[in-house]
Amino acid sequence: MQKFEFDTVILGGGPAGLSAGIYASRGAVSTAVVDVNMFGGQPSNYLELENYPGFSTVGGYDLMEKFEEHADKFGVQKFPMQEFVSIDLQASPKVIKTTDNEFLAKTVIIATGAQPMKLGVPGEKEFVGRGVSYCAVCDGAFYRDKIVAVVGGGNAAVEEAMYLTKFAQKVYLIHRRDELRADKIVQERAFKNEKLEFVWDTVVLEVKGQDLVESLTIKNLKTDEVSELSVNGVFPYIGMTPNVEFFSGQLEQDARGFIVTDETMQTSVEGVFAAGDVRKTPLRQVITAAADGAVSAVYAVKYLEALKEVPQKA
Repeated sequence: MQKFEFDTVILGGGPAGLSAGIYASRGAVSTAVVDVNMFGGQPSNYLELENYPGFSTVGGYDLMEKFEEHADKFGVQKFPMQEFVSIDLQASPKVIKTTDNEFLAKTVIIATGAQPMKLGVPGEKEFVGRGVSYCAVCDGAFYRDKIVAVVGGGNAAVEEAMYLTKFAQKVYLIHRRDELRADKIVQERAFKNEKLEFVWDTVVLEVKGQDLVESLTIKNLKTDEVSELSVNGVFPYIGMTPNVEFFSGQLEQDARGFIVTDETMQTSVEGVFAAGDVRKTPLRQVITAAADGAVSAVYAVKYLEALKEVPQKA
């Protein structure tokens, strides 16, 4: 196992992590970005974005490639595909262990993001990869001329449902309320899409099938009617849950596990900052993640500068 020492170690290589890497490195501190996957985060799976300033539309993968190239320009050291073993945020220095490496850090910026919440119903786990998917861009082409369902009512659910209509014969959008939470412009486009059928006031009770998904058991919350909906696939988009597995409980978090920070992205643990989707925030978008990353890195650098001014004990 190799051992590395850095002023700042950033956990996560999505927009928050890469932005933090750029700003930290420009602050003349030794910087590493460590991720369990390849860099880019969730946006790499987005077919296109149309709300990132400066681009009327841009491919998610293309945009994150530019983020990574920018980080490379400033010499950020990158460690992709690292399997975490343990993370000690209370130690001094902080200790991050993976199966291959050990990182000692004076400051840590947590930018591990969040992942789609699960429906938590029978059959969901069993049919992952066999009709249950959390990425329409990744798997949409497998459902050409088939019938699928998307569960949710926010921007992600509606946009992914519309994307799936490029392949599927029909797409059901199942929402537990009688109106969508998505932006009005997104809703307007969805209502005009003839391949989309809205199933209001409804929840999924079970995912059924033999080798592949064949149907959903659904319940209307207003009438209590339970029925079967024949589909070949289901895409849950009902919210996000933070990726905090290896350090949960070491710092202040809200009831859902998201990390609580102040306006400088400082957490309850000295020298530990959080940025992007993993923290408690009113908006989870690429632009806000990138902004969080910038703020966290600037204040991590200030923290490191303050450390230098503290007299060392004999």
